[in-house]
Amino acid sequence: MQKIVRLLIALGILVSTALPAQARDTTYMLPIEQGMNTKDALAKLDGSVKFYFAGQPTPAILKKIGTDVSNRKTNSFGKSDEKACNWVFLSALLAFQERAKELGANAVVNMVSYYNQDEKTSPTQFECHAGAFIAGVALKGDFVTIGDQ
Repeated sequence: MQKIVRLLIALGILVSTALPAQARDTTYMLPIEQGMNTKDALAKLDGSVKFYFAGQPTPAILKKIGTDVSNRKTNSFGKSDEKACNWVFLSALLAFQERAKELGANAVVNMVSYYNQDEKTSPTQFECHAGAFIAGVALKGDFVTIGDQ
């Protein structure tokens, strides 16, 4: 019996030290346009809030209301990294859309990727990190009211 217990303890130690080595965190820079034009995005983003990434031209800003971060994760098990990343990107945009409506804003401007508080600016791409089971996107942006779009 003691032999089995020792074997199980040794096996437990071996497994627990091997697990961290198998963790995956792949960084992707994916097209914003593609993420915003998925079937789900077209169905769920209602158009009441416009999104402008840093470097994209914006209509006249009438009032800046505030700045916030949307940090979202999703289960990526059984999905391609690209599909999981587009899904979690949409989740971040939906959080911004909801918050903008609460604040009375009609746009989010100067949006940047903000994963682990590391700011990456691109008018065409967003940053996503995908692991074996979780994908994550963090965005930062300014809530504003803009003039005619």
